[in-house]
Amino acid sequence: MADQNLDLEFVDYVVKALVDNPDKVAINREIDEMGVLLTLTVDPSDMGQIIGRQGQTAKAIRTLLKVVGAKNNARVNLKINEPEGSKRSPRGDEAKPEGSAPAAPAPAAPAAEADTSMVDDLNL
Repeated sequence: MADQNLDLEFVDYVVKALVDNPDKVAINREIDEMGVLLTLTVDPSDMGQIIGRQGQTAKAIRTLLKVVGAKNNARVNLKINEPEGSKRSPRGDEAKPEGSAPAAPAPAAPAAEADTSMVDDLNL
């Protein structure tokens, strides 16, 4: 492995091992003043395998990638491209549909008198 592209080769190896379509994995490497940016594009059917439940797989890949970058004195970030035609709404808009008002909290039910007749006879 070439020292300059260890980060790229690492992501390539891990991602291709995870997905069902390794031939459709594309990684673009850019260097700027913020460090190295790796942009990952995979087949839309493989997105779930890369993201994982609640983003755990993507988070683990990013964590390991930061370790590889730190070993080479570089700041490395991973961006995962969302496929075209995705039905997920942009970040921040998923909480409520357009034009809806925030939901008011439900009124509290009046407290009912508890039936204590069963325990009144106990000698405690």
